[in-house]
Amino acid sequence: MELFIRYLRPYRRLLLAGMIIKLFGTLAELSIPYILEHIIDRIVPAGRIFPVLLWGFLMIFMAFVTAVLNITANRRAVDVSSRAIYDLRGDFFRKTMHLSGTRFDAFGLPSLQSRMTTDSYNVQNFMARMQTMGVRTPIMLIGGILVTMIMDPSLSLILIVLVPLLIAIVILVSLKGVPLFDKVQRHLDDLIRIMRENISGIRVVKALSREDHERDRFNAENDALTQSDILANTIMAIPGPSMQLFLNGGLSFVVYFGALRVNSGQTRPGVILAFLTYFNLIMMSVMGLNRIFVMFSKAKASADRMQSVLSDLPDQPIVPDDGTSDDTGALIEFRNVDFNYFVGTKSENALTGISFRVKEGDSLGILGPTGSGKSTILHLLMRFYDCTSGKVLVDGRDVRSYDKDELRRMFGVVFQNDIIFADTISENISFGRDVDKAGISFAAEAAMAKDFIEEYPDSYLHKAQVKGVNFSGGQKQRILIARALAAKPRILILDDASSALDYRTDAALRRNLRNHYADTTMLIVAQRISSIKDMSNIIVLDNGRIIASGTHEELLAASPYYRQVYESQMGSV
Repeated sequence: MELFIRYLRPYRRLLLAGMIIKLFGTLAELSIPYILEHIIDRIVPAGRIFPVLLWGFLMIFMAFVTAVLNITANRRAVDVSSRAIYDLRGDFFRKTMHLSGTRFDAFGLPSLQSRMTTDSYNVQNFMARMQTMGVRTPIMLIGGILVTMIMDPSLSLILIVLVPLLIAIVILVSLKGVPLFDKVQRHLDDLIRIMRENISGIRVVKALSREDHERDRFNAENDALTQSDILANTIMAIPGPSMQLFLNGGLSFVVYFGALRVNSGQTRPGVILAFLTYFNLIMMSVMGLNRIFVMFSKAKASADRMQSVLSDLPDQPIVPDDGTSDDTGALIEFRNVDFNYFVGTKSENALTGISFRVKEGDSLGILGPTGSGKSTILHLLMRFYDCTSGKVLVDGRDVRSYDKDELRRMFGVVFQNDIIFADTISENISFGRDVDKAGISFAAEAAMAKDFIEEYPDSYLHKAQVKGVNFSGGQKQRILIARALAAKPRILILDDASSALDYRTDAALRRNLRNHYADTTMLIVAQRISSIKDMSNIIVLDNGRIIASGTHEELLAASPYYRQVYESQMGSV
């Protein structure tokens, strides 16, 4: 309940006003059967038409008041719940944006997506319904019983026996339902993960004719989700038929004993008619209570899942520098760095004993086979993860001592499989930063993107489709490089960012970087030696270790691996 209270609290006045309106609407609805009883038993027997019309008009007026108040209360409930969920989604999005790589991996992208969508919808639905049904149901239940006790205490005993029994069934079933719906959401996470993998990799699936295999994977998880959903909803459906059975049985008792009491003169016909109406209203309120508990079971499971992310403690606090950095004059320095993605396990390190320095304005090329730890070095430098041991230094300071925004403003970066957003080319390059048109154009020209951009009739206002599918691989990479250059970063990181460029364009890009960004410190991960051979220094990785380092000429002379890669690539030209 903590999450509901926290996000509804700012709108407590609107919430209270809506609930008061709903209260009066419910009281107006409660009065209608009583007015009907009064007309039948007291006004009609008097034989005068005017009082009948007057009380009939009052009954119609109360029905109108009931409708107006209920509509107003419902609109206010939707307004309050929409405002609250707006805040919740905003906080949830901001939290996910600031999760460290370790915590993001722990939650998983499919799970975060379903929490933002399905879970937030369940929470919003419960917030809205509780402001209406949560007021109407108890008032109708308690008020109906009180009115029937006043009208005929003997017949009301039927309700006094039935209602607690039905409420007990609802509560017991709901307690069972919460963990079941939590299980449903976990299966939904897995299903979304499989769907996302197949949608993203549809070309690979088709190219390798693995449609049947992926369909079987999907069907297996879909079956698990369906079975858990059936079980949860079957359990939560138990109160409905039970209530209907008790409702019909209770009505039968009311009609039977009511007829006996009318025949014996102990009560009046109008009382029985009003009592039957109240009985239906009360039973419907109990069934409404069941629906509330069903929604609560779903919302509680969803709220707990969202709360687990919102309350997740930062695992990367700012750590004051211990003053032992012994500044060597290097802008970037790794000191005997070890790193393991799987915290607390004995699995092999992704990086072991990594040490190097890069001075301001110098450049570092990083070469190595797939899985050797090239991208991991960049992730540690930008503090997406914290190293297991050792130190990562920028300007002589441990990166853990920086505010993350302060640290990352130094960088312009293009990662592997980076994303083009569904927006204009101009917005993709500026990316919400303070970059004017001249700066965008200059960055695009340096990235070898200006020519193809200006071929579009709308030039920089040309709209990219989702993930930039209307651009070629080389065009996307050049737009991404322009984005990295646009803010004139102090440190430029290119993680295999020119793999889709032809050799001529790649060479022109490197020439532009040397001419226009000579003061920028560069770290370039590449598979092609031609992309890094002019770097101030090159390190060669294998299995998370540096196996060689030096200039291009030094590595050709001293590193068999580097020489082998060079010869294989140059021989293929």
